[in-house]
Amino acid sequence: MQMNNEQTKWKNHSNLFEINTWPWLTELSEHYDRKIILDNIPEEIFEGYLQYFDVVWLMGVWERSPASKRIAQEEPDLQKAYQEALDHVKEEDIIGSPYAVYYYHVDKNLGGKESLLKFREQLLARNIKLILDYVPNHVARDHMWTLEKSDIFIEGTFEDMNSQPDNYFSSYGRVLAHGKDPYFLPWTDTVQINAFSSEARTKAINTLKSIADICDGVRCDMAMLVTNKIFKKTWGDKAGDPPETEFWERVIPSVRENHPDFKFIGEVYWDMEYDLMQQGFDYCYDKRLYDRILKKNVEEITAHLNADYNYQKKLVRFLENHDEIRVAKELGINLSKAAAMVILTLPGMGLIYEGQMKGYTRKVPVQLKRRGEEETDLDLLTFYRNLLILIQQNQIKTKYWEKCTSKGQENNSGQKIISHHWWDDQNHFLIVVNFDDSETQTHISIPSLDYNTDRLSFYNISNENKLVYQASEIKETGLKVELEAWKGIIYEISTA
Repeated sequence: MQMNNEQTKWKNHSNLFEINTWPWLTELSEHYDRKIILDNIPEEIFEGYLQYFDVVWLMGVWERSPASKRIAQEEPDLQKAYQEALDHVKEEDIIGSPYAVYYYHVDKNLGGKESLLKFREQLLARNIKLILDYVPNHVARDHMWTLEKSDIFIEGTFEDMNSQPDNYFSSYGRVLAHGKDPYFLPWTDTVQINAFSSEARTKAINTLKSIADICDGVRCDMAMLVTNKIFKKTWGDKAGDPPETEFWERVIPSVRENHPDFKFIGEVYWDMEYDLMQQGFDYCYDKRLYDRILKKNVEEITAHLNADYNYQKKLVRFLENHDEIRVAKELGINLSKAAAMVILTLPGMGLIYEGQMKGYTRKVPVQLKRRGEEETDLDLLTFYRNLLILIQQNQIKTKYWEKCTSKGQENNSGQKIISHHWWDDQNHFLIVVNFDDSETQTHISIPSLDYNTDRLSFYNISNENKLVYQASEIKETGLKVELEAWKGIIYEISTA
């Protein structure tokens, strides 16, 4: 069954919900005391938190590798992470990495392809898009492609394998390289795809075309690894000469021949976001903003927001994902609320990871099929729900955007503020966040507000309070704002 992925158009500045699929379904099954797979998820889940998002990313739906499962169960370095995530880890809890893909088929334990399509129907009925994983750099070391005699993988010699046993392995009489990046140890449950191989690129295109039949986009794991520059740096002479055409410049247009609205979201690091956007990506991870938020450096955060709007609208803003430490643990609840108000109201795509809204603090290794029990922070859950509803119902992220400036009354308190302004022909919204652990008072300058009126109304859409000022006063001195530590406010601005 192939569904039309253009039944609904992608929304600009979407908010995305990442779900760690296997633990999520395990948790739902335990809660409802019955086997939950993708085609029998209770209606209240869709009508509950899923409806607050424009995009759902089901992470880890592809069939996992037996070899990866064995390695995950035996790898000493992973055992500590398992113990931190689960109080009592059983062998059957360890299912292997979703990024050592054995086959791009929806795992039957999750319900298989037909179940996924039914899940997607439920999303589309609510104008929600679905994205899945794609791993360009490697596949599982026991993938069926290893049986083929071709140049689709990086090969080594027996001498390489003897001198670098962590980097190479023997497979059906050949020595193949494990997938890796240039800075870290290899992923020993994978085999490295040769990104310069024409046949490997054709296989990537065909794989992505089949994925595009059942979803609306892909999140591409470590997308920069297959660029000519990085791949040559990683593999040197083993890779051969780079082709004239970049990997993504060949792959993305080919996939879009039949799926023109199919989106590519890149996990990208090392300041290569712009490069990947130029090669066809719709969105790229904003790791730079994430790092600056963790440092709590408002000056660096606001400097980051000086980038061109057309660049910023292609960034994925996040506070956590399956790779990072839980934000409630890293920053605490109050600071994480302020940070969430920032990332969910900026241009681009805001990403929320499953469990983030509940205040979960345990990071779950992707090799596990279940997670430990945690208490839900009901106050935090209410905060996220209200914020997402306000953004969605008021359509706050509209046509135009600008960063605002602030000036504190004393002690440079304006430097603690992150503020920005969204507007179109009819609507204006001002977001102000105090990103500091003390109360602040400041005046916010709103450059593009229409001051050709007598009075302006500032309506707090959270508590429904309204303030009215002379437009000339706001133009001259800015809007006076007082905020407690780690608090934010969203104003709807109109003519009074």
